[in-house]
Amino acid sequence: MASAATIDFEGFAKSHAFLLASAGIPPSLHRHLFEKLSSETFDGGHFFLIEPCEGGRQRRLVLSSESLPKESDVFLVDHAWTFRLSDAPKQLKEVPGLAQRMAALMCVDLDTNSLSEEVETEGEQNEEMPKRNVVEIVETQIQKARERGCNAAVWLELDELDIDDSMLCSLDLSTKFPNLVALNLWGNKLQNVETVLQEVRKFKNLRAIWLNENPVLQNCDCGNISDVILECVLRLEICNSCFTSNYTEWALGFCGGVYGIDNPGLLPYEYHSLEGITTLDLSDRCIHGLSTKTFSPSKMPSLSYLNVRGNPLDHCSVDDLLKLIGGFPSLKALEVDIPGPLGNSAVKILKSLPGLSLLNGVSSLKILECEKHVIDSSLQPRLPKWTSAESLADRVINAMWLYLMTYRLADEEKIDETSVWYVMDELGSALRHSDEPNFRVAPFLFMPDGKLESAISFSVLWPIQNVHKGDECTRDYLIGIGEDKQRSARLTAWFHTPQSYFIMEYRMHYEKLHSRSFSIPDVTVPITHSILPSDGRALRVYTDIPHVEEFLTRPEFVLTSEPKDADIIWTSMQVDAEVKTAVGLTDHQYINQFPFESCLVMKHHLAETIHEAHGLPEWCQPTYNLETQLSEFIGDYCLREREGLDNLWILKPWNMARTIDTTVTGDLSAIIRLMETGPKICQKYIEHPALFRGKKFDLRYIVLVRSMDPVEIFLADVFWVRLANNAYSLEKSSFFEYETHFTVMNYVGRLNHMNTPEFVMEFEREHQVNWLDIHQRIREMIRSVFYSAAAVHPEMHSSKSRAIYGVDVMLDCFYKPKILEVTYCPDCTRACKYDTEAVVGNRGVIKGQEFFNYIFGSLFLGESDFVTPL
Repeated sequence: MASAATIDFEGFAKSHAFLLASAGIPPSLHRHLFEKLSSETFDGGHFFLIEPCEGGRQRRLVLSSESLPKESDVFLVDHAWTFRLSDAPKQLKEVPGLAQRMAALMCVDLDTNSLSEEVETEGEQNEEMPKRNVVEIVETQIQKARERGCNAAVWLELDELDIDDSMLCSLDLSTKFPNLVALNLWGNKLQNVETVLQEVRKFKNLRAIWLNENPVLQNCDCGNISDVILECVLRLEICNSCFTSNYTEWALGFCGGVYGIDNPGLLPYEYHSLEGITTLDLSDRCIHGLSTKTFSPSKMPSLSYLNVRGNPLDHCSVDDLLKLIGGFPSLKALEVDIPGPLGNSAVKILKSLPGLSLLNGVSSLKILECEKHVIDSSLQPRLPKWTSAESLADRVINAMWLYLMTYRLADEEKIDETSVWYVMDELGSALRHSDEPNFRVAPFLFMPDGKLESAISFSVLWPIQNVHKGDECTRDYLIGIGEDKQRSARLTAWFHTPQSYFIMEYRMHYEKLHSRSFSIPDVTVPITHSILPSDGRALRVYTDIPHVEEFLTRPEFVLTSEPKDADIIWTSMQVDAEVKTAVGLTDHQYINQFPFESCLVMKHHLAETIHEAHGLPEWCQPTYNLETQLSEFIGDYCLREREGLDNLWILKPWNMARTIDTTVTGDLSAIIRLMETGPKICQKYIEHPALFRGKKFDLRYIVLVRSMDPVEIFLADVFWVRLANNAYSLEKSSFFEYETHFTVMNYVGRLNHMNTPEFVMEFEREHQVNWLDIHQRIREMIRSVFYSAAAVHPEMHSSKSRAIYGVDVMLDCFYKPKILEVTYCPDCTRACKYDTEAVVGNRGVIKGQEFFNYIFGSLFLGESDFVTPL
């Protein structure tokens, strides 16, 4: 709750100017907002009503007042739960009442609310509603048939009457209804295929039969029962809701509302024209082709709405279908799968069918304006799933991504590295999505005394359209995000979007990468030489790295505090043209960074570099840049889910170290929503890594680069292992445990250092492997990475560059290396702090305090002590 404001409106407007502008709150509402904040007025309950929907698994917000004109009022929405992501499970377990409130808000507590009473009530209601009597229904239909005439066509509805095989035979329907046109046996207890076929083949005029949800469909050993029935009933047009290859105008008339139980049709004097059909729903009818003899503009000239979703239509070309559909003069609205039988792009479909006003429920003008390729106004919402065994806390963790919102705190000096997530209160959380919303909501930090230290977070809600009583109140979940930022794909976080489109995008991506290959040249003889001046003077080094200042003690190098006087610039900051000019650097000075090295040290560029050179090498986990490859990722995720494969992923910011804002999850909604906290890659998690004493670990290697053309790289003989603190686990609750899934403990958790020789010896003993074999595979992988960069980015070469990079490697359970990342100016604290014996390369003891002496000797003096050429 807000504290009483100690500032007046003018002070509020001044101190909150940036916040008001960034939230987009209309200036006309600023004073009204100030008054409500100052008086802590939460009056939404007087204007809105929360209603259950989707069978109680969602809630929606409805306007209960008479009307609310555009930008006429503003409402405060409280934040029911605010947290850092890593703290979520702990808070749900420890904060009294939090899990219960969130479970109710997210509708995941339905089975805990008087379930036994509901079941009992349903049972009592069922007892009061006895099943219809089959014999009575049949007798009634016989009477109606007699009234219509002895040759009248009959439509018989016998669904959900518990009819079994023996009862079907005893009814003798073929004798009683010789002109039976349609027979609905949906939801009965028919089991025997031969019995059903025996009875069905007696109907000479049968055009439609429904056996859906009968056991007989699973008991057919000869494949699809529809094919078997069609062999017996040659005129059948609809079988189990699907069109057969025999369908005629009668089947179209059924879907268009012309034929039904009151108008069975078929006999000459009962024929009804299709000319009056304006709406035709052919969705999910398994239609393979549209015949121009039956489906034609001349027979349905008034058709204005057509739905062909869920049909393969694979017997027709895209051009033929577009030509046929385009021939209907009155057609204004079309529903079709995209991608699908009419192509992969909504824009292209509309350009081929310029007469359409609506495509999949969305305005054609809007689609063309936004250049949306995949559109659908009838997307089904993702609803939370849970099992009765799951705790309320676990259910909330699974469901929360459908409700969370986020912001990141910042002041004049710095931005907070960790985002804040929050759930709006019951009123705010009931706002559902619309592409054409009538409300807008934005987070807002109120500073009662005008200072950040007093800030309290709210959300602010106001109407952006005229709203009337009974209207649902909606917001745009992706406000400001268009198709240029993958809007359609990002809606997958909340809705079931067309999987076929994303799978197609993934397959195209996979095929493109799979076609690439790259041959690494043989190792070359080093060509760089010592840059030590011929007059014998020492090389002047400028550095801002404490370990270099402390441990670079060789007489060939001397430190200077003036960058412009240095021969070598060894810095942790980015040195670009602007910095060079400001500091006074020249092109004759050596710098510890290469041009375009971002192709290695930024995670998304590293993946792009590897993909461009090698395609899909075994040593690089499937990786997607979510800012540009979200559709491809969703396709990969959907295929893996369909095939029952591992679907655990790790999200990493493009350019942050120390695992900041890094998350492990298998939740598709979570992955998409986490894009909101900054650009990320999504990489297939190594679910089964090699373990050491039951714990996860990775390896840090140091690569020295003298030249990128030709490639001249070395691997330091010293490397070190980084260990997680907790035993490895794939329990979902463990994904929030930093010390279980992450190994960088320099800044978080307990750092447990282990000497490399001790680790190697114990690892060999634990896993019965030879470390030198593993090391050789790691060497080959690292070599491939740097040669990839040289091939894909030749502009990376500079004769005045020398650098070291940290390369992080993980082993899978088959002891095969996987590249994790490449780090510029790596933290070498351990290398400088501990003496260690080299287990590879030149062997021997490497003294920590000599580490940078060896590094500088190799890079600038052409030496090879404790480094090995790659």
